[in-house]
Amino acid sequence: MLLSTTDEIPGFRITEYKGLVFGITVRSRGMGGDCAAGCQSCAGGEVSAYTSVVLDSRNEALNRMVADAQTRGANAIVGIRIDNDQLGQGANTGVVAMGTAVVVTNM
Repeated sequence: MLLSTTDEIPGFRITEYKGLVFGITVRSRGMGGDCAAGCQSCAGGEVSAYTSVVLDSRNEALNRMVADAQTRGANAIVGIRIDNDQLGQGANTGVVAMGTAVVVTNM
């Protein structure tokens, strides 16, 4: 599966549009992770506990988007956008990956 944030992929021609595809996930560190992250944030610098949650969430959302595109018969996704936000009062991270599923061929 070819993935691109642009609307085209150099060297390929879009021959068919399969529609909007997306992947969504919401993750939390849990109470123990929040406490550890709170202690780490007091010292300053990167809060690796939260970095891990955001990275895992992004990867899961991308994987779900790719699975959606595969069920539609696409071999590429163009115009990919990723959005994330904190949900609720805890450290719940919601991530949405979206793009347009297409069929491409070599030029």
